[in-house]
Amino acid sequence: MSAATAPNQQPATATETDPEALGWMKGFPPSPDRTITFQNGSFRNFPELRWAWSNVRQLVPTVNVWRGAGPASVLPREDHDIGAVASTTLDGRPMTFAKMLEETYADGIAVLHRGKLIYERYFGALKPHKPHIAMSVTKSFTGVLAGILVTEGKIDPQAPVTDYVPELKASAFGDARVHEVMDMTTGLEYTEVYTDKNSHVWGLRRANGMAPIPPDYDGATNIFDFLVGQKKQGEHGKAFAYKTVNTDVLAWICRRASGMTLSDLLSERIWTPMGAEEDAHYHVDRIGTESGGGGLSTTLRDLARFGETMRNHGRFNGRQIVPSQVVEDIARGGDPEKFKPAGYTTLPGASYRNQWWVTHNAHGAYMARGVHGQGIYVDPKAEMVIARYASHPVAGNAANDPVTLPAYMALAKQLMVGG
Repeated sequence: MSAATAPNQQPATATETDPEALGWMKGFPPSPDRTITFQNGSFRNFPELRWAWSNVRQLVPTVNVWRGAGPASVLPREDHDIGAVASTTLDGRPMTFAKMLEETYADGIAVLHRGKLIYERYFGALKPHKPHIAMSVTKSFTGVLAGILVTEGKIDPQAPVTDYVPELKASAFGDARVHEVMDMTTGLEYTEVYTDKNSHVWGLRRANGMAPIPPDYDGATNIFDFLVGQKKQGEHGKAFAYKTVNTDVLAWICRRASGMTLSDLLSERIWTPMGAEEDAHYHVDRIGTESGGGGLSTTLRDLARFGETMRNHGRFNGRQIVPSQVVEDIARGGDPEKFKPAGYTTLPGASYRNQWWVTHNAHGAYMARGVHGQGIYVDPKAEMVIARYASHPVAGNAANDPVTLPAYMALAKQLMVGG
């Protein structure tokens, strides 16, 4: 982590860190002081990550998610300049929608209202045709794929995890049920604190291929070996705790239940029928396994298409892509009492259900969320979907929420009044 993200130090603004203006990775070859690499870890530093999150394929191995041979589905446009829509941040500051984008280091935003693309903007290194890493928004795709397989009878949520992945018998997941993995209510020793260099999340990053292997490292160097080594702490089923290893286990269950790679499963069940505009891709570990918990990169408009599919109870592009009961189960949410101990102060009364964050607010909004500001925000009452990619210097969404969530609600209310 660079000095720009040190505690009590205000990082440079989005304008000051625009990767195009700063000239990262420009030239043949780029000058040494403008070169970003995987091996030295500079791609994770701020402001370098403002280039990296839109260029993952130049840094790590990936596998394609094919969009299929058909035409892209139509996203009808009806442009509205919503930049002046006013809101008040959670700490009481006046804000506009456009200022929110600047203040939270947005790389791109797409807003759909009643299925029409009303607002689309790109900043920094992102372009309409370029995929941007979705980080943990990836989890919500994994959750939906699992939900599809549940409705097909290929996964039983009540079954032990070991029915699908017996190799996990001696791990923390040896006595866990599939639904506990889906809702992240497992009891695990694993920690996920990005500001702590000793947190287990960095072991996962090394295993899944998103962090270099130090010379003296003797830990797991692929996802499967990392999962097999997880230790239990506490009881399963008691409380929600956000831990990516749950999603990686769920992704493995999906592979075993379907007999397909995660990338082929996403292509067949969602990307192709949805009429995605561009291929997506996952970053992979050293044996070619996709990171189901954080490795997906998509274009912004395709992210918006997926959000609109969810808003329409799984129907999009003239067909039922995701069974409606999968979406409705997510939208209903999980148990707020199990969520409460996790201490998310920006999400009072929320819950977590099948890899989605459910607000239980007046509009019944639910979200896919990823570090550094990635997100899908579905507001069923306002018939609104917001897809957002960003490169915020702070990983945790607590840095984004006080500004973004009030802005989204203010926009939703304005759209409902405006019709």
